[in-house]
Amino acid sequence: MTATAKTKPEDLGALPEWDLTDLYPATDAPALEADIQRAAKEAEALADQYEGKLASLDGAALADLLSRYDGLSDVLGRVMSFAYLVYARDMNDPESGRFLQTMQERTNDISTKTLFVTLELNRIEDDVLERQLEDAAFARYRPWIRDLRAFRDHQLDDALEKLLHEKHVAGRAAWVRLFDETLARLRFPFRGEQLTNAQALDILSSKDAAARREIAESLSGVLGENGQTFALITNTLAKDKEIEDRWRNYAQPISQRNLENVVEDEVVEALIAAVRAAYPHLSHRYYAIKAKWFGVDALDYWDRNAPLPEDDDKVVPWDTAQSTVLEAYEAFSPELADIGRRFFDSGWIDAPVREGKAPGAFSHPTVPSAHPYLLLNYQGKTRDVMTLAHELGHGVHQVLAGPQGALMSDTPLTLAETASVFGEQLTFRAMLNAEQDPTRRRIMLASKVEDMLNTVVRQIAFCEFERKVHDRRRDGELTPDDIGDAWMSVQGESLGPAIRMDDSYRCYWSYIPHFIHTPFYVYAYAFGDCLVNALYAVYQDAEQGFQAKYLDMLRAGGTLRHKELLAPFGLDASDPAFWSKGLGVIESFVDELEAAFETAPAG
Repeated sequence: MTATAKTKPEDLGALPEWDLTDLYPATDAPALEADIQRAAKEAEALADQYEGKLASLDGAALADLLSRYDGLSDVLGRVMSFAYLVYARDMNDPESGRFLQTMQERTNDISTKTLFVTLELNRIEDDVLERQLEDAAFARYRPWIRDLRAFRDHQLDDALEKLLHEKHVAGRAAWVRLFDETLARLRFPFRGEQLTNAQALDILSSKDAAARREIAESLSGVLGENGQTFALITNTLAKDKEIEDRWRNYAQPISQRNLENVVEDEVVEALIAAVRAAYPHLSHRYYAIKAKWFGVDALDYWDRNAPLPEDDDKVVPWDTAQSTVLEAYEAFSPELADIGRRFFDSGWIDAPVREGKAPGAFSHPTVPSAHPYLLLNYQGKTRDVMTLAHELGHGVHQVLAGPQGALMSDTPLTLAETASVFGEQLTFRAMLNAEQDPTRRRIMLASKVEDMLNTVVRQIAFCEFERKVHDRRRDGELTPDDIGDAWMSVQGESLGPAIRMDDSYRCYWSYIPHFIHTPFYVYAYAFGDCLVNALYAVYQDAEQGFQAKYLDMLRAGGTLRHKELLAPFGLDASDPAFWSKGLGVIESFVDELEAAFETAPAG
C-alpha cells in the first residue's frame, strides 16, 4: 500500500524516489570498498605522522593535518550517508540493517585511529594555539577549533574516549536501531487494513471524525502493547546518558545539547520560560476557539489536528506541491529556487509512503562533495506541502553551506531550523496571498497556527517531558506508567483545558524518534520558529539587500555563532524581548482567527 486508506495513489500523481548513485551505485560497488580501504590507509598515515605531536607542530603542519582530516571526514561521511539512506528506504529489510551495521563498525574502526586529532587539539595551551593560528591556512579552521574547544572541560582521558567511541556501535547506536526497526515493523489495524505509523498518524488529520477516533484507538492499542519495549529503550538510553554526563561533568541532562548547539544555557532557559508563559495566550486560547468551531466544550485529543468543519480536505497532487513551493522560493530569491529545483530534477527526493520506510521527514546533508537527499512521506495534505517546503529549506541551506567543507558546513541545530522554517513561511505567505476566498483563508490560517503551535508549544512541551524523564531516571528505572505520567503532565499543561485526554493517550510518547535519536533536539524547532518570525518581520520592512544577507547567513554554515549571524539583521537572541517578538506573531494569528470566528462561526 502506498498511501493512506483515504488517499488514492493516483490522486497524488507520480512521486519521486531517490537515486543514490551519486553516492555509490550499489551496496557491493567496488567504489565503496575502494573508499573504505583508502580511508583506512589515510587514517593510519595520519596517526603515524602526527599522533602525539600536535602541540609541537607549527601552523602550516597543522593546516595540512586538518585539510587531510577534513577530506577523510568527507569520505567516511559519504559511506555512512549511503548506508543510512539505503536503510531508511526499508528498515524492515534485514540486509539493509546488516549493511548499515557493517558500515558503522568499519567506519568506526577507522575514525578511532584519528580520534587523537580532536583530543590533542583540546589539550594545546591557549597561548601556544594562538601562535599556531597565525598561519593563514590553519586559521581557516578557527571556527571549528573554537567550537571543539568548548568541550575541553568535559573531555576524558584518551583511553576512555577511545573506549566510548568504539563501544558506540554496540551501545547507543544499537538501541537506536532497535527503536527504528521496532517502529517500522508495527502495523495499525484500521478498517480491514494494516497501516504503517506514517499512514496511521496521517488519519488523525482526516475529515472523517469516526476515522480519527478509530485510528487513535488503534495507535493506542499497538503502541501500548509495545510499551515495555519502548520503555526499555528509553530507560537504557537515559541511563547511558546519565553515566556519560556524570563522567563528563555536565550540570544537567540538557547541558551537552546546549554546548553542541553553540547556544548559552540562559538563552535556552529564556526561550523555554517565554513559551511556557505564553501557553494560555497561544495553545489554550486557540484550542478553545477550535472547540467552539466544532460546537463542543472540549476536543478529544484525536481531534487536535482535525481539519476545520469548513475544510474540504482536498488532496494536493505532487506536481502542485512542487510548483507551489518553488514559486514561493522564486519570488523571494531566484538563486534559492534554482538550488531547490535541482532536488526535483536530479533524484534527490524520496516521497512515497512505503512499507518499512523511515517515518516522518528529513533532509540528510550527506557530505559537501555530494549533495543532500530529502525523505518525505507525502500523502497530499496541505501540511505535507509545508513539510516539503521545510525540508527543501534544509536542503538548500546544506547546499549553500557545503563549500565550508566537512568540518565546518554543519550548522548547530538551533540555526539549522532557520532556512527550513523560513521556507515554510515563504510558502504559506504565498499561498495565503493568492487565496481570495475568506473561508479558505480562515482554513489556511488555522492550519498555519496549528503548525506553529506544533513547532513551538508542542516542542517545548516535548523538551519538558525529556527533562522529567531524564531527571527521574537518575532515581531508578521508569515503568511505562511512570513515563506516561510525565507525558500526560506536560501535555495537559501545554495544550490546556480545551483538549480532553484520557488514558489511551498515555503511550503516545513512544513513537517520537527525536527522544531516541537526538536527546533535547526538540527545543531547536521552537528556537527556529521564533527566530524566523522575527527575521521575517525584518524582511517585510527591509529595503533591498535582505536576500543577499540571508543567503550569506546560510553560506556561513557552522562558522558563525547566532549573535554574529543575526547581527546584520539587527536581531539578538540573547535579548529576552526577542522571544516575545516571535511569539507575538503567533498570537496575532490567533487574534485574527478569533475575530474570524466571532464574525463567521461554523454551523
